[in-house]
Amino acid sequence: MRCALLNPGVKFRHLTCFLEVARLGHVGRAAAQLAITQPAVSKSLKELETLLGARLFDRGKNGVRLSPMGELFLHFASTSVVALQQGVESVAEGRLRGAAEIRLGALPTVAARVMPEAVQRFKAEHPGTAVRLVSGPNRFLLERLRAQDLDLVVGRLAEPRAMTGLAFEQLYGEKVSVLVRPGHPLLARRPFALRLIRDFPVLLPTTEDIIRPLVDRLLLTHGVGPLADRIETVSADFGSTYLGRSDAVWIISRGVAARDIEAGRLVELPVDTTGTAGPVGLTTRADDLPTPAARAFMQTVRAVAQTLAG
Repeated sequence: MRCALLNPGVKFRHLTCFLEVARLGHVGRAAAQLAITQPAVSKSLKELETLLGARLFDRGKNGVRLSPMGELFLHFASTSVVALQQGVESVAEGRLRGAAEIRLGALPTVAARVMPEAVQRFKAEHPGTAVRLVSGPNRFLLERLRAQDLDLVVGRLAEPRAMTGLAFEQLYGEKVSVLVRPGHPLLARRPFALRLIRDFPVLLPTTEDIIRPLVDRLLLTHGVGPLADRIETVSADFGSTYLGRSDAVWIISRGVAARDIEAGRLVELPVDTTGTAGPVGLTTRADDLPTPAARAFMQTVRAVAQTLAG
């Protein structure tokens, strides 16, 4: 199959003249808007039609209107000009800042499991790009993304109402784990039942955290009522340290404690948490084109995510 290439004779002035005439429906008014002569606009249109081998306008007494081929060309011409303008603005913005910068938001689970390797790979390929990383609850990060304080967020898919104006791309799935220290009394209980955790302090995500409803549903499914002795936190450092010095039980996204589990510092209790699995991915503003640095980092995160188990 032969691939059609862009005609090198098509210039930016051809596109701007075409778009302005299409918008105003009149060659003279388009020339005035572009601050050039009417013959110059007519010449550009004639050149463009010759290069494309198609008539783009039907001429009439009161002006011009797009031909069927002109209607077809309009969409692609306008899209290309907008993309070029955004590219120019992105470069200019980066030049004004003095250096490229990317502003990232990540859930604690992602900050611990994905970001260290992703940032290391990204910096190896883009050493001149500054990285600013913010970690926190999903709701907080999405608010900062909407306010344009962040370029993108790596976290869980929020509920539909919270995703208005945002776009999500799933990278992997992640479930909740029920964790204890090595040698914990519950590890010797056979058969094990989740309701046994009521005899110990339990660390839970906060009520504002996106996975709290999943944890509550897990507890209800296993007949675990309200927990009187509970601590609400999503801090990886606190959870890991607290479990290391107590008989507490920690219910959290597996990614938050993945390194401790792999190193043997924490152990998963035998609980089926398949129903708590949720999508983790990239969230961006739906109406904005990500900056070149953001697009490069997104590609890096995709590569890192392929190495992760759900």
